[in-house]
Amino acid sequence: MESILSAARDRGGGDSRLSIDGRSLPAAFADAEAAGRMPVIAEVKPTSPTTDGERTDDPVALAEGMVEGGAAALSVLTEPEHFGGSPETLERVRAAVDVPVLRKDFLLYEAQLDVVEADAVLLIARFLREEGTGDLGELIEAAHDRGFQVLVETHTETEVEKALAAGAEIVGINNRDLTKLAVDRSTFESIAPSVPENVTLIAESGIATVEDVRRMHTAGADACLIGSAIMDGDVRENTERLTQL
Repeated sequence: MESILSAARDRGGGDSRLSIDGRSLPAAFADAEAAGRMPVIAEVKPTSPTTDGERTDDPVALAEGMVEGGAAALSVLTEPEHFGGSPETLERVRAAVDVPVLRKDFLLYEAQLDVVEADAVLLIARFLREEGTGDLGELIEAAHDRGFQVLVETHTETEVEKALAAGAEIVGINNRDLTKLAVDRSTFESIAPSVPENVTLIAESGIATVEDVRRMHTAGADACLIGSAIMDGDVRENTERLTQL
């Protein structure tokens, strides 16, 4: 994880301040649920430190398959060194689909928000408290000023409290401990009750089966972010299967 953060610290920002007219994540989730589907953010993830191999398919074709399978939104990795992502990939995907697209990366400074247009950006609470990184509240405000929605990722109740105090309106609870890379699906279940009902709540990591999806939904998830279980095989079929309620 330190190598990922070190690479993130060294990456620069964009040349000019962005202004986004974004597609709404909460509205997309509400539409999916009204249609009888579990709202799922399907992740275009060529590779990662926790998966074997690499998908070399055209990411736009993968994204379109996910949307055809019922994904309410997409997540696109833009971290290049460890996840095989790029801002250019996100730009191409967002131009090809009509659902909200989340930029998934390790963003540590305000200037890094200005690299590529997306509907939402990920900020990880755990990594925005150390010396040399931006303040979570200031980054949320900076993102909102540009028109981004912000998904603040947490793993503990303390991090949820920090996210809410910083003004988070969309909170993710990651079942994976990023320091050990171990997954425990009970993490979401134990922390979800601490999140107010007016906050959009997303379950992340370790969601591989329809039973897992229903378990997260029962525990209070407004949506599930799913990567490997969709990318491993036919993405349209996997998305269709994992959006069943």
